Amino acid sequence: MKFPMFKKETKDRKYHEDPFRAVNFRIDEQGVMRCPNDKAFHFLCRKNVRGNQYGRKEELYECEDCSGCPYAKKCKKTDKNRTVRINQELTSMHQEVIENLESIHGALLRMNRSIQAEGTFGIMKSDRWYKRIVRRGIHSVKLEVLLVAIGHNLYKYQKKKTRNRTAA
Repeated sequence: MKFPMFKKETKDRKYHEDPFRAVNFRIDEQGVMRCPNDKAFHFLCRKNVRGNQYGRKEELYECEDCSGCPYAKKCKKTDKNRTVRINQELTSMHQEVIENLESIHGALLRMNRSIQAEGTFGIMKSDRWYKRIVRRGIHSVKLEVLLVAIGHNLYKYQKKKTRNRTAA
């Protein structure tokens, strides 16, 4: 399943190759992350991601010294040393999603989905004027979507039945 920044990460070359993104920082022989000015980022702590119900952790790194850096305006937004938060688990998941969706099998699945599911939703939105879900609450929303789908299928059934009757 695509993640929110999928299109930007895969299609936008300027964003993908930006040297000031933390994922693009160079890692030297000792395993230390280095910024474009070749300053080292040292590990501060590992903490839980706020608002995450799965207990994912992120690692905080801070640059050793950003004073006098020629890239400071592009690289950081505050007067302090730049800090970087890296979630290795999420980064690896994103990489796996990109590999799966960019493969031949993923392209075929995306094409098949666009043919099958998106057409039905397009018909519901444009031809049936169904723009938004009115109900609130998960049970009511499921019921409303189910009723709309049943209505769509009944409409298709009736059209097919009348088409066969006129042809005979």
